[in-house]
Amino acid sequence: MLRAMIQAAKSDGTLDDAEREKLIGQLGDDVDSQEAAFVQAEMKAPVDVDALVAQVPNGMGPQVYAMSVIAINLDSQVEAQYLHKLAQGLRLSVETINDVHAQLRVRSLYA
Repeated sequence: MLRAMIQAAKSDGTLDDAEREKLIGQLGDDVDSQEAAFVQAEMKAPVDVDALVAQVPNGMGPQVYAMSVIAINLDSQVEAQYLHKLAQGLRLSVETINDVHAQLRVRSLYA
């Protein structure tokens, strides 16, 4: 889930302070050195939707997609394109995507 959030946050080409704080906040206070190293490595790695999709266990697509939506402020076309590509890779229906956005009170990708 954390990988999904990091990938989404980086999808617009930048990882701003607000996004970084949101990600670090997901770790909590009990972060060990391995977890911190994982997060740092993921923040530096290129965005790779296909690799992320390949790691998602069956049935977890909607949750991974939701965590991705939570990680960003959906305010750019690049982020919308990232979410669209992620949704396609996870084989989520338009209805499922719209439901996730409605539950999170985030504008929908699809009318």
